[in-house]
Amino acid sequence: MKPTRLIIVAVGGQGNLLASKVLGEAALLSGVPVRMSEIHGMAQRGGVVESAIVFGDAKSTIISDGEADILVGFEPSETLRALNKCNAETIVITNTAPLPPFTVAIGQGVYPDLDQIKSLILSKTKRLIALDATSLAKASGSVMSTNIVLLGALIGTGRLPIPKEKMETAIRTKTKSAFVEANLSAFQRGYDVAMAGE
Repeated sequence: MKPTRLIIVAVGGQGNLLASKVLGEAALLSGVPVRMSEIHGMAQRGGVVESAIVFGDAKSTIISDGEADILVGFEPSETLRALNKCNAETIVITNTAPLPPFTVAIGQGVYPDLDQIKSLILSKTKRLIALDATSLAKASGSVMSTNIVLLGALIGTGRLPIPKEKMETAIRTKTKSAFVEANLSAFQRGYDVAMAGE
């Protein structure tokens, strides 16, 4: 099976690692070979957390610059920061709800303009799905489901060899029982956005 290379970038506390576990479980349920690795920055202090996941036949989880088939960003400026991993055929999915870093909060930095972020991503990649995953998560019952909204959009692209039903099973088994219904609703909302081609 030809490898599909996925990069997920997030700020610490956004649920990147749980998203990776759910994806890994769904891949195993689907009989798809999967390898993953994570890079933890200053996650506890709002630093970046990056996951590299390779589906299919691959010997390494290292995704070099220009090699990502899909980039999923839980925060727009982190998506922009990871753009070097993309190429002209990459699909990018990003949450549009910003989590400005500490430097912006204290006035020592400026958060990039969201429209400029989108334009730059679109100029360098094949497709951009930009959605307010945080609002969709809240509408599903829990802002903590933002990561699951983005997984829904990811599966909705049809680029991964993982059926929607296997993802739903993985959500049921890998997320806390109190959040399962909210997560399933969040997953469906993200899936619908990608399917609608927005």
